[in-house]
Formats: sequence, structure tokens, C-alpha cells
Amino acid sequence: MAEPLSASKILQILRDEGLKVHEVRNWRRHNRNAKGAWGPVHGVMIHHTAGSENQVDLCYDGHAGLPGPLCHGVITKKGEIFMVGHGRANHAGSGDPDVLAAVVDERRLPADNQATVDGNSRFYGFEAINLGDGKDPWPKAQLEAIEKVSAALCRAHGWTERSVIGHKEWQPGKVDPRGFTMDGMRGRIKARLAGQEGAGGDGDTSTEPPKERPGQGGEPGPGPRPRPKYAPYPGKDFFRAGRSHPLITMMGHRLNAEGCGRYEHGPSDDWTDADRKSYQAWQHKLGFKGKDADGVPGKVSWDLLKVPNP
Repeated sequence: MAEPLSASKILQILRDEGLKVHEVRNWRRHNRNAKGAWGPVHGVMIHHTAGSENQVDLCYDGHAGLPGPLCHGVITKKGEIFMVGHGRANHAGSGDPDVLAAVVDERRLPADNQATVDGNSRFYGFEAINLGDGKDPWPKAQLEAIEKVSAALCRAHGWTERSVIGHKEWQPGKVDPRGFTMDGMRGRIKARLAGQEGAGGDGDTSTEPPKERPGQGGEPGPGPRPRPKYAPYPGKDFFRAGRSHPLITMMGHRLNAEGCGRYEHGPSDDWTDADRKSYQAWQHKLGFKGKDADGVPGKVSWDLLKVPNP
């Protein structure tokens, strides 16, 4: 919980993060405050525009059914930021109170199944230019800009990466942002906040195939299709202190089979430092170095390990 930053402070922290930021018209005083409060704020919400032309003007002006601003900033394919509003903006709409509570507590998000709480007053909102069809690519510069914007605001407020969510995690029926995982993006933000700029793990890109989506929160989950023989990569944020899941045990058995196990006891369902050291040995075996061999699974090394579905 925090009071929103001033327009000047937002400009400062974004530029200090290395971003190229443009000021659009009268953005500092452009808002929907007459319709309700903006603040206290609890986090950052990421969207995609679902269009590619004149998106900055659209996000500033809005349209007949939804007046602007439609966000606070627009993130282009080149990774540049166009500020279009400061104050209440029509970007989040109503969402799930349980999700809001999780953001406030900075814990893992539950499934969004309600739309009863006003999000426009509680979140910064950034629209990233993308068609949202699952095919339109997300350039490296744009993903890095999303990471930087989010990290800058989190750092300014003393938040963790868990204060950053996607619109699809807030309001039932929303799909944005589509084309990369929010768990993957939160992993990138966490690394940046820890001073590991650009750390994606195994050179992973955070992008996801348009027709593939793991279970809620990036964990393996049942779906309408038959379960694959090998467990799909559950996302970098899956592997964290406090995580307990049978997949971790299966991973440990595979690491032992590859001669990389560093366990005195186990493996077990709990993610421990022994798991990290064992996985780091696997990354070294594959030839990864530096930040790509930090002991936290990335998609490339995970797919090569071929962990059976538990």
C-alpha cells in the first residue's frame, strides 16, 4: 500500500532505470479522478493493446465507450515509454478481491473468479503494443522495458515482484498480456531488483507458445489434452523457498540419474538449497555459465532434463 508517485517522480525513476520516456500532451493532468480516487496503490498491472496502429493516441484519448486515459504509459515494440496519464485511468476495471489481497500481502495469486473490486484506483497500468493474437512477437527490447518499468515502480515503493500482475490475472475473461508468462516476467523483475539485470535463466526469453498455457500460476496442471510424458517447464518463479510439489522430487531423481545430485538426504517435494546446487551442477554439465547457471531451472535446461510428469 502506498500513495501514488508524482508525475515528476515517475519520470525520474523510469529514466534512472535506463528507459527512453516521452511525455504526451498534457499527460501530467490527464486522468479520471473526477470518477473516483486514485490510491492508495498496491501494484503494477500489465496489458497488451490488441492493436498496432495509433495506440498512443488511443490510450490517451480513449473512445466513446471508454474515455481516456486507458493506462498511465504505453510500451512500444522498441521499448520506449509514452506517458499518457497520471491519476485514475480506465485500465483495470473490476477484479477479484482475493487477487487484490494476495497482491497486498505479496503472495502467490489465486485464480481470478470474481469482478467486484475497483482496480483503477489501486494499480499503475501499462499497455504494451501487441496484437494479442499469440502470434505477434514480443521483441527483446519490449520485454526488457516491461521488466524495467515494473522494477522501477516496485523499487520506489519497496515492493517485490509479486506486486506486478497481468490483466488476465485480475479480471475473469481477460487474456492480456498474451504471448509471455507473467510468472516468467516476475522472475525477470525479481532478478533486476536483486541487481541481476536481464537475468532470464538459461538464456530463456519468457515467451510462451500461443496455444500452450500451464496451470494457474505457471504450475503444471490438468487440462483438456492428455498429459505429456515429460513435465512442461513450470516457470522460473515456481522454484522458490517454501515451494512443495511432487515435481521437485521427480526433478531430483532425474538429477541423480544424470550424476548431478548434491543431496545428503532426498530428494523431496520441498525446494531446498540442495536442489539448487544439484540443478546448478546440471547447468554446468550442459555448459551454461554465469547467471545462466544460478541453480534455478530455465526452460532450455529443463526441457533437456526430461523430468517425467508426477
